Amino acid sequence: MRSTHKKSKRDSLKVRRLPVTFSSDIRRVITRFFDPGGEARILGIVERIGRLGDDQVDGLLDEMFLKFRDRHGDITSVVDENYRTAMAMIGMADEISPHRRLLIGSYLTAEYSIESAALFNPSIVPHHNQRRLPAGAVRFIMSLRATGEGHVSSIVFRTGVITSDHRIQIDPSGRFTRPGRVMPDKEYEKALFRRKLADIGVQEGIADLVLERLADFFTSAELEHAVTEARAAASEKPQIEKSLQDIRWLARSNYKLRIPNEAEASEVVIFPQTSNESHGIEDLRMVRFVDDDDTVTYYGTCTAFDGNRVLPQLIETRDFIEVGVHTLNGACSQNKGMALFPRRIGGHYVMCSRIDGENLYLMFSDIVHFWETAELLQTPRHPWEFVQIGNCGSPLETPEGWLLLTHGVGPMRTYCIGAMLLDLDDPLKVIGCLDEPLITPTEKERDGYVPNVAYSCGAMIHDGRLYLPFATSDRITRMAMVSLDSLLNRLIG
Repeated sequence: MRSTHKKSKRDSLKVRRLPVTFSSDIRRVITRFFDPGGEARILGIVERIGRLGDDQVDGLLDEMFLKFRDRHGDITSVVDENYRTAMAMIGMADEISPHRRLLIGSYLTAEYSIESAALFNPSIVPHHNQRRLPAGAVRFIMSLRATGEGHVSSIVFRTGVITSDHRIQIDPSGRFTRPGRVMPDKEYEKALFRRKLADIGVQEGIADLVLERLADFFTSAELEHAVTEARAAASEKPQIEKSLQDIRWLARSNYKLRIPNEAEASEVVIFPQTSNESHGIEDLRMVRFVDDDDTVTYYGTCTAFDGNRVLPQLIETRDFIEVGVHTLNGACSQNKGMALFPRRIGGHYVMCSRIDGENLYLMFSDIVHFWETAELLQTPRHPWEFVQIGNCGSPLETPEGWLLLTHGVGPMRTYCIGAMLLDLDDPLKVIGCLDEPLITPTEKERDGYVPNVAYSCGAMIHDGRLYLPFATSDRITRMAMVSLDSLLNRLIG
């Protein structure tokens, strides 16, 4: 039964900006392999270090450890891994003393400040750990887009508690920054992999040539072996080479990360791992998804960018220790801003999207990785959204309907946040929309890397209030709060 709401559009709708700010921290750094310019340059570094005396090597190594051991959890492992990466690149035998190995590795390692440019585009959901909280409080986890040198974006996290009296307590950030590590033994499901191959245009016969050599579930190493065997068995080798490379590309684009057990959420970084992500992973829209059997999975839709094209991706985890990263496939898996509903509707997964870059659509699917069709939900209607509209994260379920936060682009490319209400059983039915924005960038919020922008990737409802984190001009992140009843009154009235 619907609750009773006043219908007057004159009802007060007060949006309160909370005294909470998430700002970038230039001290948050990760390590990356540093290629100074190819094999010859690496070999030159190795030869120069080879001419140093043992005392010089020890002195330089001690100096490096003194400067960097307190900035990273295990700098020794980092530089050793980068040494091994370099040796594989130049095909050099591993016949170097341990200290020289580490010193060489340090010359082939660089720090990267993940938040040096901005920290923005937040998404918030209830934390998977709600233990030991005061009555009426809820713990949350928030994802943010962190941007550093070269505008490379990664995903970082913050946690905190919303108290019973509606205060926001932010947990302090952890000491270290810990990127997720790709798991080498990730398993692939043959049936799903075959369907993804068909979607990217790999010929069925060539796919069969590889997949017939694999079990129903297989690892990356087993796939590489099958590709090698298929290449050797093929009668027309030049003709199948591109398809074999596409098969390997698909495998690399679907991977699993391992988060250190001891890592705090604020230490975790999901940093680009593949060529598709070379220019960043952007705008994660998190959702706590509850399936029909009450299984809880945390999904996140985002986009990978390689400098030329956008690739929709799906991140999923149940424990925040193992995190799967998958390509989203199907004719309608395109463009930015895909947001998954938090449960099935009529037995189907449902996704809000903007597949044409201008209008809002809803998509329905029986497989969360594939989206083949889309139906138009809404077109730009108001002056503040005449350029385009999109979602601001996954819809939120209320007794009155699905609350979908939106963004609209208006004059001077100004981004504002709006809202609409969709029917619970038929989300293609629009119950109501705000005529005016819920949040417009204030004078103090207009300046930043991208001026005149208020934007969010997801909000959260708690104790009758909507908590809406939002970025201002691609620079910092703030938090707003509004009465849920007041918002629903306006949408229904």
